Amino acid sequence: MKNTSHSNPKFVFFGTPDIAVTALAEMASFGFIPSLIVCNPDAPVGRKQIITPPPTKVWAVAHNLPVLQPAFLPKIPPPNDGHLMTVIGGDDWDFFVVFAYGKIMPEWLINLPKYGTINAHPSLLPKLRGASPIRSTLLTNLSAGGVTIIQMDKELDHGPILKQQKVALVEPISGEDLDNNLAHISGNLLVQVMQELPLGSIIPRPQNHNQATFCTKISKDMSLLKIDPTNLPVGKEAKEIYQKICAFAGWPGTFFFYHDKRIKIKSARLTETGQLEILRIIPEGKNETDFQQYFQIKKQ
Repeated sequence: MKNTSHSNPKFVFFGTPDIAVTALAEMASFGFIPSLIVCNPDAPVGRKQIITPPPTKVWAVAHNLPVLQPAFLPKIPPPNDGHLMTVIGGDDWDFFVVFAYGKIMPEWLINLPKYGTINAHPSLLPKLRGASPIRSTLLTNLSAGGVTIIQMDKELDHGPILKQQKVALVEPISGEDLDNNLAHISGNLLVQVMQELPLGSIIPRPQNHNQATFCTKISKDMSLLKIDPTNLPVGKEAKEIYQKICAFAGWPGTFFFYHDKRIKIKSARLTETGQLEILRIIPEGKNETDFQQYFQIKKQ
């Protein structure tokens, strides 16, 4: 049963993509609703480059919440009559909450709220600091992922740990599914921290910086797989490709070229003999279909 007996602190939520919406919805289910959402500006999306609001802005508008979309965050406090300071600096905030925001927070902004700025990072810090911890978790053969709530400082993913929850990774798991799972956990842990930190019941624990590792930055150009659909790999190569297919599910996805046609991979698996088996694909210009049927490959 969810505990909603504590009053909702006054806080700003900094976050932009779908994963941040999942965390927001989880927090709201406890009665913890931000007074303001800060996200990236509207941006062109898709082949037609249609200017589109970020998912958190869509969520905010649906819940009648104000939204702030600064193009950048100044390294020093702007003038008191500046728009950013008028909206953020004119109130006494209990917390700033950051999850998948997409911008570096300057120190003056981090230190503005009464209880500081807390950040949900979807890895077991100090492991996998950086911008792509979920996809990197699935690419690095880790047996466990998780979420860490830290008290932010001026360095990236560096602040003391307030709460941490480990999640066992059982194959197969897609990046999309792990996104969703860790976002729910992030929202839950953020609520716990906002309840407990003002009571003095959390003792911040410094990270062991000597054990820090860093994420590989995931980009769309990593999506291309060099495979022959008529002779799929086996063994180590098959496992590495399968890991990438799982890790990149949802975003950025994976694809290969065949006769100059782009073929997106929707699902795959490893057989008992360790061979890569592609199940569903989306050929360029066509609807999703069965891989073997498309390539007229007979099942053994």
